[in-house]
Amino acid sequence: MFRSLSFLRLWTGTTASGMATWALPFILGLAVLERSISAVELGVVLAARTAGFLAAVPVAGVLADRHSRRRVVLWAGLVAGVAAPVIAFGVGRSVVVMAVAAAVVGAGQGACRPAFQALTAEVVAEDQRQQANAAMTLAVRVTTLVAPGLTALLAVLVDTHVLLIATGALWLCAALIPPAGADRAPAEPGTKTRFTADFLDGIREARRHPWFLAGLGALTAVIATGYSATGVVLPLVSRDRYGTEAVLAAALTAYTVGALVGAVLIARWKPRAPGWAALAGLACYGFAPLSLLLPVPAAVVVAAYVLAGVGIELFNVPWFTATQREVDPRMLARVSSLDFLLSYGLAPVGLAVIAPAIDWFGPTPVLAACAVICFAAPAAAALVPSARGFRAAR
Repeated sequence: MFRSLSFLRLWTGTTASGMATWALPFILGLAVLERSISAVELGVVLAARTAGFLAAVPVAGVLADRHSRRRVVLWAGLVAGVAAPVIAFGVGRSVVVMAVAAAVVGAGQGACRPAFQALTAEVVAEDQRQQANAAMTLAVRVTTLVAPGLTALLAVLVDTHVLLIATGALWLCAALIPPAGADRAPAEPGTKTRFTADFLDGIREARRHPWFLAGLGALTAVIATGYSATGVVLPLVSRDRYGTEAVLAAALTAYTVGALVGAVLIARWKPRAPGWAALAGLACYGFAPLSLLLPVPAAVVVAAYVLAGVGIELFNVPWFTATQREVDPRMLARVSSLDFLLSYGLAPVGLAVIAPAIDWFGPTPVLAACAVICFAAPAAAALVPSARGFRAAR
């Protein structure tokens, strides 16, 4: 894949956007440690970024289908690149300035996601998209594994203001480096141009693919329950059951390492029933809450997180590839925006519900329910006839 200059530029741009997205909360966390901002201010800024992301995703999906996907990526990256230094300016001065700028950065992030998905389908040939999607997710996982230590090292040399400005430079790379996509036919005369009508057309296109609705429902259920529950409970289990934060660090690292293994595996493996294999991989996330529920050795918890990481990439790559192949290219960005809006958008809702549920009922029933949902939702999705291959019956 990297012999293609167009793909190399696309991969570089998506990697830069992924690094900038990951870096912001980590750098702001360092600012909390430096007492430049408070933990409450950190929460406000990150919430503002999430709000900007959710507001921009559906709008960007429509715009990227109406216009050039490359142009949407350009403007989204430029907007985020300009807003990032404003966050740096607001550190220690004004939480309002930081929050508004973070919302703009989140909007740029949200606008990039569906546009990059659609641009991949324009730049990469169909028979190479699985490898291309695997290469992109591999870059994200390597960044997650390596970047914390690198950022902490840079923080010794420069302050958080400089690091925040550096995220703006990453967004500018994401804006300027990606290649132009394929030429697309202009919209037919008389086509509806209202946002609501265009977005509803994208929903109707999604409904034409039962495997997509079933898979999206399963993914949303797993993220909103299992992912949220383990995010809340894992630190508590690490502290209370094992008496050390090392289990927390080991489990999170194991998840990323497992995802790396999964991305490498799916780059070459083409199962005969890719949809069923992907849903089976998604169901592997159920082992994470299950390991926190049972009184098992710490090594079992770490192994469960490795398995969850492998499984999530065995799902992600075929899922993205199938969406790029099966969905009408004229509506691909809108359908992708629906994917990100539900799967990622409901994650904060899951966190907001899981935490009080644990306070009311205790971690044991909550973890048990989440584990059941993580196993059952992909299994139910697999019952949809077109889910076997993530494609309509021919």
